[in-house]
Amino acid sequence: MRAALDLYSERGFDGTTTAEIAARAGVTERTYFRHFADKREVLFDGSHLLEEVLVGAIEDAPENAAPLGVVDAGVATMAAVLEDRREFAGRRAVVVDATPHLQERELLKLASLRDAAAGALRRRGVAEPAASMVAEAGVAAFRVGFEAWIATGQDRPVADHVREASAALREQAAR
Repeated sequence: MRAALDLYSERGFDGTTTAEIAARAGVTERTYFRHFADKREVLFDGSHLLEEVLVGAIEDAPENAAPLGVVDAGVATMAAVLEDRREFAGRRAVVVDATPHLQERELLKLASLRDAAAGALRRRGVAEPAASMVAEAGVAAFRVGFEAWIATGQDRPVADHVREASAALREQAAR
């Protein structure tokens, strides 16, 4: 993953091949493809972990907790996972922002997180369309908070930025 990110940063996504990534990482191209389906997926390898953390936090929330509060806590918990990957996350964001194919994949990742959160809310008994709308709001707060974290040089924990984004949404909704 680091080899791919280094090459994407140096040469751009389109200017890098899987053979070059494998060579930089000291593995064969065949080994590369055992782990990643294509050269995009190397940057999205942690998506399943984020989804598991989000769904787990929603499922583990107290039964009487309000859906929006449950999702807020879930996305903040999910965001905290990124703290251990601070440098990688920042560099990855720059590469994704510079590459339309990766931006599209990023949107698919966010949609998958939203769908997973909505499913977890439905299993908690939250009816539609509320489950989908609350999940959408939570993932939007995550995205806005993550972008603020990257833009500010990651000066504070990403979860703080996510909580602030969610609070701003709540404040506007209360007006």
